[in-house]
Amino acid sequence: MSETVERRTDPDRFEISVDGVVVGFAEFDDRRRVRNFHHTEINPEYGGRGLAAIVVRAGLAATRDEGLQVLPSCSYVRRYIETHPEWADLVVPHD
Repeated sequence: MSETVERRTDPDRFEISVDGVVVGFAEFDDRRRVRNFHHTEINPEYGGRGLAAIVVRAGLAATRDEGLQVLPSCSYVRRYIETHPEWADLVVPHD
């Protein structure tokens, strides 16, 4: 199984492909230096293979490289960051 992650636009998202077939994505919106990840989805036929983690990790790495912060509106992204504290510094502080 060969996975690749690519950034796409319209809508803005990171897509994950397996052997050349798009099987999922993490959608986001950028506003004022904050990337709001609002939806992550993996085709059910490809579930249980860790693909959501791969696409979210790639999205967070790109976000860090771009110097942006993260608003994890998507429950999967929020849980991923909670269980992988190395990404916590990206989260927008809230009151």
